[in-house]
Amino acid sequence: MKKIRTALVGYGSVGEKMHGPLISVCEDLELVAVVERNQERSIEKYPQVTVFKSLEALLEADAADLIVIVTPNEFHFPYAKMALEAGKHVVVDKPVTVHSQDARILHQIAEEKGLVLSVFQNRRWDGDIQTIEKLLHEGTLGRIVHFESHFDRFRPQLADNWREKDVPGNGITFDLGTHLIDQTIMLFGKPKWVYAEILKQRKGAVADDFFDITLMYEGMKARLTASVMVNAPLPKFLVLGERGSYVKYGLDVQEKAFKSGQIPGGANWGLEDADSWGSLHLENGIVSYPTERGDYRHFYQNLADTILGQGSLKVKMEQAILVLEIIESAFLSNKEGRRINL
Repeated sequence: MKKIRTALVGYGSVGEKMHGPLISVCEDLELVAVVERNQERSIEKYPQVTVFKSLEALLEADAADLIVIVTPNEFHFPYAKMALEAGKHVVVDKPVTVHSQDARILHQIAEEKGLVLSVFQNRRWDGDIQTIEKLLHEGTLGRIVHFESHFDRFRPQLADNWREKDVPGNGITFDLGTHLIDQTIMLFGKPKWVYAEILKQRKGAVADDFFDITLMYEGMKARLTASVMVNAPLPKFLVLGERGSYVKYGLDVQEKAFKSGQIPGGANWGLEDADSWGSLHLENGIVSYPTERGDYRHFYQNLADTILGQGSLKVKMEQAILVLEIIESAFLSNKEGRRINL
């Protein structure tokens, strides 16, 4: 079967170290083109690709069937719209667009043209969230009353990065918050209301670098928080239920592997060492609970299966739009100091 011609639009760190490798190991995809405005670095790793200087030139050449947009957030909407209108399937790096209304427009275009449009929510395939999904499915903890998700780092110095500059879609809420909210709605669906505190904790910061977001469900509170000023171990996840609790420290192992240049594959890919497993606190004692294998490869394989008519999309635009609506509600809540009903 002929492979799906795939193009990367943007070749920064995430495009080079994560999207490129993931596309290259997917048997149904072929990386054939990269849009790099100023350089041609992609040819070093992928000598088979054609480098284009603009998305317009790529589309004019009709060089690919799937366009993967990995640019700063402010360009997501116009680039995705351009690609869809040219009849291309599209993946956009999260959070898809800066505004939920723009995401609705993209969704409508894709629906009208019968194209596949998805958002790169790779952290659905983190080992820890897969483990929590398993615990919920098996009912190990009973009825859940509290779900807490952290993404903490220690980066006290400002960085020369677009996410920390005064541009649309900047800041930690659009970055890490998108992941945490998506994971939560994957597990529990749409919340009833949102309350949030979004701050700039570092001196001179122009983009938010801390958030504490509450999503309230019927009988359960979800607390999602991230900071760049945490230099002490805090739980990554804390799940409290009527029968017991689950506590997990540390990040999924895949991001570190990608950053070190590893190609996803092999028997141990995505497997966490036993000494990093989370713990189950049950009535009869505390036990170490194995972390499921994390595997971001599932995102692109599911996408390819959907394009080929052999599967259904896992990361749907309806969910991506809800994530943006929650982010918009969080910023409004922080501004006005009140709960925002969804």
